[in-house]
Amino acid sequence: MATSSIISVKDYLSTSYRPDCDYVDGVVVERNVGEYDHGRLQAALVIYFGIRRKELGIRVVPEQRVQVSATRFRIPDVCVVLGEPGEQIFTKPPFICIEILSRDDRLSEMRERVEDYLAFGVPYVWILDPRRRVAYRCTEAGFLETRELRTERPEIVVPLDALFE
Repeated sequence: MATSSIISVKDYLSTSYRPDCDYVDGVVVERNVGEYDHGRLQAALVIYFGIRRKELGIRVVPEQRVQVSATRFRIPDVCVVLGEPGEQIFTKPPFICIEILSRDDRLSEMRERVEDYLAFGVPYVWILDPRRRVAYRCTEAGFLETRELRTERPEIVVPLDALFE
């Protein structure tokens, strides 16, 4: 759901939303959160990446504001960055952006989010569906269902069975 009035970037950044909201071309857009399956999977991802942070030289951050363009801010469910980000709102592409589907998410809205991440230069964009227990690797060519999520430099392999336990 979006607010009906247009607000400035400055007003968006100076307002606290609970939960935090995306900002798309002047419109504040609510995110679907709050279900157990979503929260449990988000926690599992944070733990999985968190225990590997020193070995891989990464940081994992849930629900982090990412400025994908001058007039768009997205809040991925989980971000992974290489090294220390050095900024409170990410203005450089994270290494990985992960979205976890909620019951009310629409494919058209998720595609727009993914397109924003890819256009911004995020090398790895993943969508996880906790109800169907599947994951998608997202590229400019589309969404590819996969049983294993993988990156290069650093090599990270995320076994989905462990996350969906």
